Amino acid sequence: MHRPAEDWPFDADPADPLAELRIPVTTARPRQPYIACFDRDSPARPTDTEAQMIASFIQQYLHAWHTEDERAHLARQPLDTDPGSIPVIFRKWGDGDWSYRRDSWDYGRIWVPSDPAIRGTTGDPRGLSAHTLLQVMDRAHGDGHHAPGWEEWKAAHPDVFDT
Repeated sequence: MHRPAEDWPFDADPADPLAELRIPVTTARPRQPYIACFDRDSPARPTDTEAQMIASFIQQYLHAWHTEDERAHLARQPLDTDPGSIPVIFRKWGDGDWSYRRDSWDYGRIWVPSDPAIRGTTGDPRGLSAHTLLQVMDRAHGDGHHAPGWEEWKAAHPDVFDT
């Protein structure tokens, strides 16, 4: 899905393969209110399975908070945004090592779990170990901004979440 820059209203990369799955690939501080996105500065890229999980995470949000008509309207644009959402930004450090942040976080640790370089040090107050993408998604749904029905969504999509 390559689009000329003048036709692309987003700060996400239109040529990134994840855009085909409606996953914005942008910075850790996106300019648009994406539902979720992937940090282009991540040291590692999502596997195909992980990309499907991120796409499904976005779809679950849409189904939890938007009517069928609203979803149809959003489907006409290349990426999913919601001015009422606080974007979840996913970052992959390495195999089985993911973090997330909310775009609204202005102070404290930027990633949960923290950057692997500071894990286990006094600079890491939470002291969390590496998390899989699914663990990070579960944590994002438990941080006070969850979309209702997350557990049911995962159970209904075992081909994506292998639960």
